[in-house]
Amino acid sequence: MAHKTSTGSTNNLHDSPGQRRGVKRFGGEWVNPGTIIVRQCGTKFAVGKNVGLGRDYTIYATVPGYVQFTGKKKKYVNVLPAQQGAAQEG
Repeated sequence: MAHKTSTGSTNNLHDSPGQRRGVKRFGGEWVNPGTIIVRQCGTKFAVGKNVGLGRDYTIYATVPGYVQFTGKKKKYVNVLPAQQGAAQEG
């Protein structure tokens, strides 16, 4: 009896790691400028106030403040700026 498999396709043997997409900072969390809030494919979450959109559709904070998610049909991501003189976390 043969102990080796016959020659055939080996296309499905390799696997790549996951891309770690999803929400990284949730509503009410403190963020600094440049902090990634959402990693996504396409615009599942839309850009709101005080956030930017990267080349790969990553949403990130542009000002220090608190994350806020709004909207019913389309989800918007906002960052509410910190009040001047208020105690800051982080």
